[in-house]
Amino acid sequence: MSKKKISHLPPIKHLNLTRRHFVKATSALAGAGILSSYGLPLYAASNVDEMMKMYQNANIDWQSQKGSSIVLSGLEHPWMASIEPLIPHFKKLTGIDVSVQKQSESEYVAEVPVKLGAGNPTPDVYMVWSYGQAANAGWLESLDQHFDNPDLFDKNWYDLGDIFDSAKSFPIWNDGESYVMSITAEAQTMFANQNMLDAAGLNIPTTFDELLSSGKKLKSGDVAGVAMRSKADGTAGSWPGGGFVFSNGGVIIQDGKCMLDSPEAIEAIHYYGTILKEAGPLGVGNYHWYECLNDYMQEVCAIGMDSSNFAGDIENPEKSNAAGHTTYGAMVSGPSGKRAKPNMWHWMSGINSKSQNKAAAFLFLTWANSKPTCLMSSALGLATTRTSAWESDGFKSAFGAQAATAALSNLQNADGKIMKDCWFHPQSGEILTPFGIAINEVVTGTKSAEKAMKEATAKINKALGV
Repeated sequence: MSKKKISHLPPIKHLNLTRRHFVKATSALAGAGILSSYGLPLYAASNVDEMMKMYQNANIDWQSQKGSSIVLSGLEHPWMASIEPLIPHFKKLTGIDVSVQKQSESEYVAEVPVKLGAGNPTPDVYMVWSYGQAANAGWLESLDQHFDNPDLFDKNWYDLGDIFDSAKSFPIWNDGESYVMSITAEAQTMFANQNMLDAAGLNIPTTFDELLSSGKKLKSGDVAGVAMRSKADGTAGSWPGGGFVFSNGGVIIQDGKCMLDSPEAIEAIHYYGTILKEAGPLGVGNYHWYECLNDYMQEVCAIGMDSSNFAGDIENPEKSNAAGHTTYGAMVSGPSGKRAKPNMWHWMSGINSKSQNKAAAFLFLTWANSKPTCLMSSALGLATTRTSAWESDGFKSAFGAQAATAALSNLQNADGKIMKDCWFHPQSGEILTPFGIAINEVVTGTKSAEKAMKEATAKINKALGV
């Protein structure tokens, strides 16, 4: 892993973009209404011409790969859903044809590695589900050589300063190369039913102790005070539980060694377990993210602490009873006095190392992650990696202004390096599974936090050979 320290973003500056530059385009995209064959409102094409002027400001020969064809592969995901309708404008800009292949997550994760492992030259661009697997297997093209090509990339126009620090650090692999671009952003964020808080005379919790106290007061009858993942699975409690560890001054992996037996980590998971034992729903030991979100939307849970992207479902009145009266807040901090560090994640996309159209593929990635494209995709509710998009009126309207503000704050407080040290570790599965099981043991009362964390640490370090 890169040892470069992740710094925090500077205070958000006012955008250097006017409504004339992008609201005409994004207002059409954000609204429902009459659709063209491209999946856009009929009047959007002329509005996107306003955005085309922003692309032309780049010192890039967008037409250098005219006539090329590439295949974009991804799973059914908000990024694909928001990028696909804009692809006709990419073709207009570049003359490059893009064929889209979408699959369910289970199909995608099963089939794409087979194609890549066989040396198939397509897909040319693909969503990366497991960076460690793809990078170690040699399935990804290093992007650094393309970043250094003045015919394909204009660093000043692209404006790296507009991209979240965590999104910039995420792609740096342990050999110092970048094999992917971060394409989405999410952070551990609190969501609380304001009606329930008001009825109980409570404010949004800001610490572990306040979350425990408020959760116990909010729990009554069939309504749980707090619901968080705790299923005995490496993909369940480990992610939100990791945020508790980070927010109490702990880490999971440091210099290749598991540190879950530290006082900070043990204390954090003790709180996590106590909160769910005393304020959680019946059977919380079987909860993954879906159960947590569903309980919250059905108003049988008052507070949750999970992905900021849940806001899209929570605020959908067709899905959620909590729509319109949810308050989003910061990750809670532990008694250590350390600043809260929520967990976070970026979906990534990269270029097939066997692609025969790498320059065209790189132009696509540059376009997809550029300011103009992110402004349009964010108006469709996509949580991109750019501050300018998160601060735009289009995104706030689609995602919810208060949810966007809370998520952005949590993203800025996240530390991408300590997350990567664990989740990007070549043996991440042998780290996260024991961690997830240990969290479940604490939540269900099978073991104390000290016993569970020490046993998990010993098992993980044995697997890591340290």
